Amino acid sequence: MRAAGCSNETTYGLTKSLWVADHAGTARYETIQNNFSLLNRRFEDELAEVCRREHVSCLPYSPIGAGVLSGKYQGGAFPGDSRFGRYQGGDPRTQTMTRRFVNESTLAATARFMDIAREAGLDPVTLAVAWTLSHDFVGSTIIGATRTDQLVASLAAADCTLPADVLTACNRVSREIRYPLG
Repeated sequence: MRAAGCSNETTYGLTKSLWVADHAGTARYETIQNNFSLLNRRFEDELAEVCRREHVSCLPYSPIGAGVLSGKYQGGAFPGDSRFGRYQGGDPRTQTMTRRFVNESTLAATARFMDIAREAGLDPVTLAVAWTLSHDFVGSTIIGATRTDQLVASLAAADCTLPADVLTACNRVSREIRYPLG
């Protein structure tokens, strides 16, 4: 094992675990894997600062908001082969998850992010993944795909540096539509 990490941890939990490791002289967490995307920026509230100060790298998962930022759910669409296309008629847990990720706020924010991507000449997925990589506390981003053709836009983000005006536009949307995932 090269490094230890945690996942879905809170600011208090990460800070306390680092303190205990320092006090006991044991291995510290080097990474934290939490949900972080244009639709879920809560990591920036406090955890980002802990990562900066304590030299812990965030490894965001779900950088395209469980597929929502791809635009496939716009206009009321629920493709049958998509996660939320399957989840919407499932058990209560998956129905709740569908409502959390595909709602008025997430769809409104996604429409605006799609406009930003189009104006920048980018695929919306490339924009979303590149956005996570643009943060100084991010070490790498965990991408996912159900089909190999979906990887092209995500992998293009590795060679994409978002211009300042694109980042500013994304920040504007996030200020105007606060916490779309709740």
